[in-house]
Amino acid sequence: MAKPTENKQYPLRHYVNIMFLISFIVLILDFAISISAISIVKQQATRYLQDTAGLYLDRINHDFAYINHYTGWTLANDESLKAMTTSPMNSREFFEANENLHKRFTELQKNYGQEYNFFVYLKKQSFFLNCAPISISYSDYQALKEQIIANARQDRNVYEKLYSKWTPVRVNGKFYITNIVPYYDSYMISLVSADNLIRPLREINLGENGFVSLIAENGQSITSPVSNRGQVLNDVPQASSSPGLFQAGTTVNGQFTNATFHVKLVIQFGTFEKIMIAQLLILLLAVIITCSLGFILLYFRNKVLRPIKNFSYNLAFWTEEGEPLEFQGSKIIELEKANKQFLNLIGQIKKFKIDLYERELEKQRIQLDYMKLQIKPHFFLNCLTSIYSMAQMQMHEEIERMALSTAKYFRYIFQNDGDFVKLGDEIEHVRIYLEIQQHRYQNALAYRIEQEENLAETEIPPLVLQTFVENAVKYAVSRVAEARIELAAGLQLDAGEERLVIRISDTGPGFPPDILEKLQSGVSLEQTAGTRIGIMNTLQRLDSLYDKQAAVSFFNKEDGGACVILSLPANVAAGTNRSVAL
Repeated sequence: MAKPTENKQYPLRHYVNIMFLISFIVLILDFAISISAISIVKQQATRYLQDTAGLYLDRINHDFAYINHYTGWTLANDESLKAMTTSPMNSREFFEANENLHKRFTELQKNYGQEYNFFVYLKKQSFFLNCAPISISYSDYQALKEQIIANARQDRNVYEKLYSKWTPVRVNGKFYITNIVPYYDSYMISLVSADNLIRPLREINLGENGFVSLIAENGQSITSPVSNRGQVLNDVPQASSSPGLFQAGTTVNGQFTNATFHVKLVIQFGTFEKIMIAQLLILLLAVIITCSLGFILLYFRNKVLRPIKNFSYNLAFWTEEGEPLEFQGSKIIELEKANKQFLNLIGQIKKFKIDLYERELEKQRIQLDYMKLQIKPHFFLNCLTSIYSMAQMQMHEEIERMALSTAKYFRYIFQNDGDFVKLGDEIEHVRIYLEIQQHRYQNALAYRIEQEENLAETEIPPLVLQTFVENAVKYAVSRVAEARIELAAGLQLDAGEERLVIRISDTGPGFPPDILEKLQSGVSLEQTAGTRIGIMNTLQRLDSLYDKQAAVSFFNKEDGGACVILSLPANVAAGTNRSVAL
């Protein structure tokens, strides 16, 4: 026979040693993974920023080349510019040529941005003017004009040496990038602000203290270094002296084509150093906690762990009736007291849940009965008043029909004290109500009721429709013109669910704006002096009976009159309290 295997048991110290070994291995692995991850992320971030900057430099080089070619072609071939050089300044031909030139460069400016400015200088006529809308201040414009005219008069070779070269110039303490193309005694000047030129590069995230700047041939920065947080750096941050992985900053230089300056990007990686230090601290803290827990487990193994295990075992077992089994004894007084208190607490919770459930049911029943009582009495006085008025006018036949309709009306109310009735009985009750109102108002009221044939057995709360119809009669009927009330009931599918949709509308003045706004936003109406109780109580009944699954919408029709649409679940849950109309 095979010898049964036995599970070898080890002391707690053995598991603590294993835990220390695993923690040390995890520490080494995490440190290596962290170094590799930071190195890879740093390289990828640098490569991404270099590629992004390279794409922008390529676009600027393309713009520079095209603008340079366009201005050179204009000087050599444009008929408008030729007309300006050969016509008197105050002549019609000169102004028309200037206007045509301005239109051409305005289109060029639209293509390359409003930051580019274009000027023309005719040395013989001493004429200097912008060829497109300018984006620089007037003082800078005047200073630029004086500087260009002075240089052209002194030495024309200066511009010929710089032909096709974009060069930084200082105007009123600001740096601009200019391109001056000479052609005999005519000059085309293109100008853009140095800060505007590199604004897109400043939107790149280069780190907390990273920045981008334009550098001239002499090493001078022609733009103010701005950090990623948008702050101007007075002292340019220096890269960290730590080599390799822990080096905080990386500098990337990009050269423009046909330009006497280049762009410098300083990428600060201080965040990676912080991540490394934070991880080391976390790992050190984990080692300290692991050692502390090991000593604590060794000390409290017999004093605390075993009694707590027994206590947990007792809590885990219950009888089929939901009662806890008898608890095993514990050597710890506090746990023994907790056992007894837990048994007592279970009994109190069960009793409290039963009491709370019964009170909630009673509260809902009382609330529903109260709301229905509020709805029932207010129509009775109106009927008695109408019969009294007919008796004064000796309208005996009308009194008979009115009394019979009133008797049917209140018989329905008193015989239906449940929460739900059949839709067919409820609509018949509404029809009787409208006949009573026709007796009162004679020819001032007309109505129409439409109902799908298969809806007669569908159940809805009693007196819901009568409340909204009564409201329509109250505010729509007048002695001036005939009011028309319509009621339509049908089924609709909403998200796969079959719902009963009932529409009640009239031709009256509609809801007042303030009342309609409150009804549409779900704000309770003020029920002062006993008014507006019917609608608010009906909405509360629908919420209670349908568990907030009912929807009621209010609006005014475009051709006049109020409209109410009820959307109710077509299938009422089984077990709901129902009544049968007799």
